[in-house]
Amino acid sequence: MKTFYVTTPIYYANSLPHLGHLYTMIVADTIARSKRQQGIETFFLTGTDEHGINIERAAQKNNRTPQEQADYVVNYFKKMTEAFGLDTAHGGYDIFMRTTEPFHSEGVSEVWRRVAKAKTPKGRDALYKGHYEGWFCAACAAYKTEDEYAKPTSEGEPPTCLIHETKLDRVSEESYFFRLSDYDEALLNLYESADFVRPESRRNEVKSFVAGGLQDLSVSRLHSSVSWGVPVPGDPNHTMYVWFDALTNYITAIGFGNEQQEKKVGFEKFWPALHMVGKDILRFHAVYWPAFLLAAGIEQPRAIVAHGMWVDPSGRKMSKTLGNTIELDVLNKFFPVDAIRYFCLREMVFGQDGRFGYENLIDRTNSDLASGLGNLSSRTLTMIQRYCNGRIPAGAITDENRLAAKRAGVEDETAIADVLGHARDEFIRYFDEFAFSRALEEAWAIVARVDKMISEATPWDLAKDPNQQQTLNAVLYRAAETLRWLGVMLYPVMPTAAREIHQQLGLTDDVGRIDARGLRWGDLKEGVQIQEVKPLFPRIDKAKTMEEIREQKSEVGEQKSEVRSQESEKQGSRPVEEGSGQHATEADAGAVGVANFIDIADFAKVELRVGEVRTAGRIPKADKLLLITVDIGEEKPRQILAGIAQYYEPESLVGRKIVVVANLKPRKLRGYESQGMLLAASVGEEGKPVIATFAEDVPNGARLK
Repeated sequence: MKTFYVTTPIYYANSLPHLGHLYTMIVADTIARSKRQQGIETFFLTGTDEHGINIERAAQKNNRTPQEQADYVVNYFKKMTEAFGLDTAHGGYDIFMRTTEPFHSEGVSEVWRRVAKAKTPKGRDALYKGHYEGWFCAACAAYKTEDEYAKPTSEGEPPTCLIHETKLDRVSEESYFFRLSDYDEALLNLYESADFVRPESRRNEVKSFVAGGLQDLSVSRLHSSVSWGVPVPGDPNHTMYVWFDALTNYITAIGFGNEQQEKKVGFEKFWPALHMVGKDILRFHAVYWPAFLLAAGIEQPRAIVAHGMWVDPSGRKMSKTLGNTIELDVLNKFFPVDAIRYFCLREMVFGQDGRFGYENLIDRTNSDLASGLGNLSSRTLTMIQRYCNGRIPAGAITDENRLAAKRAGVEDETAIADVLGHARDEFIRYFDEFAFSRALEEAWAIVARVDKMISEATPWDLAKDPNQQQTLNAVLYRAAETLRWLGVMLYPVMPTAAREIHQQLGLTDDVGRIDARGLRWGDLKEGVQIQEVKPLFPRIDKAKTMEEIREQKSEVGEQKSEVRSQESEKQGSRPVEEGSGQHATEADAGAVGVANFIDIADFAKVELRVGEVRTAGRIPKADKLLLITVDIGEEKPRQILAGIAQYYEPESLVGRKIVVVANLKPRKLRGYESQGMLLAASVGEEGKPVIATFAEDVPNGARLK
């Protein structure tokens, strides 16, 4: 594979960008970065579909010309791509495609002429002129059969689109038709390739739809009805209608039928493409588009890959009525871009629906990124700075020190190299299968393993003994070399954080051009001077941030009132695509997930007090327990045993303000009496503890109410 071409859908320019657009762009951007890392020349397309009756109506509503309306919305899309690092300047897309470009008109006209000359597999004309009368949904840009709309409740009322819940238009006019009904067998043969439509569940849906019988497709409207579009070649009384025009962008953008883009990009060079789409526009991409290409005699796409939709944390569909939308302006203001990218790819099992809420995003950021990858990077590099004069130490252990190092919990170099190599191979395998969530699980298993090695080896103790310098160096080298591998592997997902890891390690090559397949253990050179150590992902104050988000959301909603008309509110994105990009939040989640309610009297029985950790230490032969003393405002500090030793260093707790259950009955563990309990959240599948603390200074002994 010398070149690679990946696309998002081109989004309908009648409403502003939202989470669905962002998600598909992140997925496509991640794939493009991965291919570029491998040295593959890659072309990445996104953009907007700017023709049709919806644009005309939105323009009239806002006293604009159709072109001005399209330009207005495109401006928002481009601002969004810049804000989230998806534009060309940040290493993202190669073209922001617009169907109002003159070169697109040239290209789509050439496709029309080819299809107009073509015969179907049954020997009939692929295009013919006829008369259409029926119900049309402007939002879907599609005519509706009886099973695709809700019949009116009162006589004289038009039926309602089941997808957008908008009234349908009665259309009765001359139209060009594409003879889709003749392509059923050819399409079913295409679907025999397991790679053509993915995942399998979506392929089965498409096969069932085609096997159920196809109807011919209206692909034009009279110019007098819809003037905003590309004229039909040889018949200016007709305008090409949306899907024939829009879908063809994927080939006109790289030079099909036009000299401008052919010289600039090259159709033969990059086609076929990998199309990333939401499952709710799969039919258009997996049925109509391949059929158009068959008729035009053009090679089929590499694959059509459909992802799921975002719902809110309780599993409900997103809607303004429920108040459970995710606003991109809010995301951009309160969260690092890499955290958003990581959450989207980790949280949604690709092909299935995923749950998105601001609180979920905060939890993932704090647990996986701040306390996980970020903590591993910070603690490793800080100790190299402190114990090794800021230079990468040697990783080798002599035979005479090997047994002592093993007892200290230091993994054998060959063993850790094998583990890392296997995890890397699994990461790549899952990544190539679009199983991004599984790939990231593999990477975070490495984070947990090395974090555990550091905790067991206790380099802060090794540093106190000059005889343990080699063991100390070995621990820190293994951690630093693992960070280098993680930076390369995670670059497509978190490009900014990956570059930061690389730079802090003192490396000067471009991590975006290092193929993870070529990583070799030991290539991190001894003696390299590390750079300034900075936190990759500062922890987010959940309570404070959620309060600020609630305030911000109302402001954002007011600012967008101009474009979000009642119709586009229900459409979201491209016709039928709001599901792949509908917004989500937790505003109305209510008491979802609460197991059992208690009254205030029950709560009053628990005495929660503010405590300050005075001392903290490990207990011999107890890997999970820390012994801490806590000042909760009493004459004598309390002694508490906490099962957090695998996640917190003792010295990191001293001076921290925590929450203590002060009236818990004392109990004995490992010969020590525990006189209370600290509070911590349980995060992730492993139940990692995250200690509850305070954003503001509070006196020791203050009671929580």
